Amino acid sequence: MREGEYDNVAFHRVIDGFMAQTGDVKYGDMKKGFDANLVGTGGSELPDVPAEFTTKEHFVRGVVGMARSSDPNSANSQFFIMFGKAPSLDGQYTIVGKVESGMDHVDAIKRGNEAQNGVVDDPDRMIKVRIAGDK
Repeated sequence: MREGEYDNVAFHRVIDGFMAQTGDVKYGDMKKGFDANLVGTGGSELPDVPAEFTTKEHFVRGVVGMARSSDPNSANSQFFIMFGKAPSLDGQYTIVGKVESGMDHVDAIKRGNEAQNGVVDDPDRMIKVRIAGDK
């Protein structure tokens, strides 16, 4: 993140009332390398993140979770931000944070096509991402 990997990366899968997914640094960069057919299948050059499931935290509005394949230990660079509650994700996905302010911006992210599992045509993107501790 400190190297700007998330800058200009698309919100490629957005499902109204559920979540907005982004973070495909390989195929999702809308300034260089964006591939509408592959976005959502890529990750970073870094190793995958081992699953850390908890029963104490829940997937509710504003929670940020790591996206993964069917392998619980396959999370890499992709993540999602919850629009609402999703108890079915509890204990199945790793929670990494929560939106502290600016949910109005998350709510404004362009929604995808429900018939295509939230795929977004001409998606919104993260313009510039920085770690708060680096300010």
